Amino acid sequence: MSNNNNTQNIYSDFDRQFIAGEWIEGQDNSVNTDTNPFNGETLVEIQQATEDQLDEAYQAASKAQVEWAKKTPAERAGLLYKVVEVLDQRQDEIVDWLIKESGSTRIKAMVEFGTARAITLEAATMPNRVHGETRPSKIPGKESFVYREPIGVIAVISPWNFPFHLTQRSIAPAIALGNAVVLKPASDTPVTGGLLLAKIFEEAGLPKGLLNVVVGAGSEIGDAVVTHDVPRLVSFTGSTPVGKHIGELASSGKYLKKVALELGGNNPFVVLKDANPDNAVKAAVFGKFLHQGQICIAINRIIVEDAIYDDFVARFTEHVKTLEVGDPNNEDTAIGPIINKDQLESLQDKITKAVDEGANLIISGEIEGQLVPPHVFTEVTADMDLFRNEIFGPLVGIIRAKDEDEALALANDTEYGLSSAVFTEDMQKGLRFARGIKAGMTHINDITVNDESNAPFGGEKNSGLGRFNGEWILEEFTTLHWISVQHKPRDYPF
Repeated sequence: MSNNNNTQNIYSDFDRQFIAGEWIEGQDNSVNTDTNPFNGETLVEIQQATEDQLDEAYQAASKAQVEWAKKTPAERAGLLYKVVEVLDQRQDEIVDWLIKESGSTRIKAMVEFGTARAITLEAATMPNRVHGETRPSKIPGKESFVYREPIGVIAVISPWNFPFHLTQRSIAPAIALGNAVVLKPASDTPVTGGLLLAKIFEEAGLPKGLLNVVVGAGSEIGDAVVTHDVPRLVSFTGSTPVGKHIGELASSGKYLKKVALELGGNNPFVVLKDANPDNAVKAAVFGKFLHQGQICIAINRIIVEDAIYDDFVARFTEHVKTLEVGDPNNEDTAIGPIINKDQLESLQDKITKAVDEGANLIISGEIEGQLVPPHVFTEVTADMDLFRNEIFGPLVGIIRAKDEDEALALANDTEYGLSSAVFTEDMQKGLRFARGIKAGMTHINDITVNDESNAPFGGEKNSGLGRFNGEWILEEFTTLHWISVQHKPRDYPF
């Protein structure tokens, strides 16, 4: 579903903020230099926003939301359907930005475009799915109505790894349900995580002020995005430490705020001894190395029953050696660049620590620029850093489990509970095993990387609060208002 851009102008002016429906210059004395992680090219320089400009965005959103909430379901759905049209017309342009700004391979960029399009279509159905209730009362002559209404203004803080989709996953349902949005995109992806979507919604006919994109330094506006009086809910996707901080801020100000948090993962991929080895290997390689492993639901730990451990390792390493590392714009590239130097240094530290702790490094390669080739470790144990913490890169440890029971115990031996997977040819065993994993999502004979617009996406434990997509985000992004009517005078006791 691609369309070349010869019939329309390419979007420009990404050096500006989008506040109150206008493209304006930031007023902070700092600049966000947005670079291509593969070749270091400067894509755009953005004068960043101040806290005063953040306040302008919130005031504009608050004003616009009141009128937007009065629109009919058909009018709100119509905007979202128009957004889908713009997405289709500009697919090539969007994919190009994802490749050059987030380091996405072409394969990953196409996947991300598809998921963003799907959640937009799902959001377009939401205005007509909102409904209230009437409830009987024990009091004579009373009638109760339960109205489901927009929350108001929602603050969205989006990540850099799937910036286009994970931002749209919040703003499309929020706007469809009658809310307004103030968005702070990640500093590494201000265009694909925010400004590009603002252009798309603007072209689709978005009322002014309903979506505001504020690009600013975390030290300047980060906490204020959460603590400002206007937003009633904060939707954040990112690391667990930052998510915990946001949760604390949301309960520390003038008002208690709702939070929707999708945080880190330490996702197990379990291969039981009766699994189809070829299918398990193909899934493990794709689920681990898609987008260089920089996905919250990427495979983090591979746990294999002892009876097939050595065979799996041999097949897995053989397949990993075929992966192309290089320019993400090339169709054959499987592994592109790491997003920034801080992430690169973190991965280098993890490699050194894994070796120091006794893991067996069986595949490695020279790190060139921000290109990190696959690093595969065997004989990883539960006390190692590679087992305990989220990796967010093309490194993986393979853990030996003596049997199914130990495999389940190892899968659950983590503070996280986002996604998970198990491979087996016995579906009853697979369902039993899946039900035993303490996570928000488990996939049998598939990868941990799954996100469908009509299925609940979210985690347990330190992987977050709430669920995205479908009916679940509809409940997160609306609130209930009980209104009762006393049709005849009550007999009060005094």
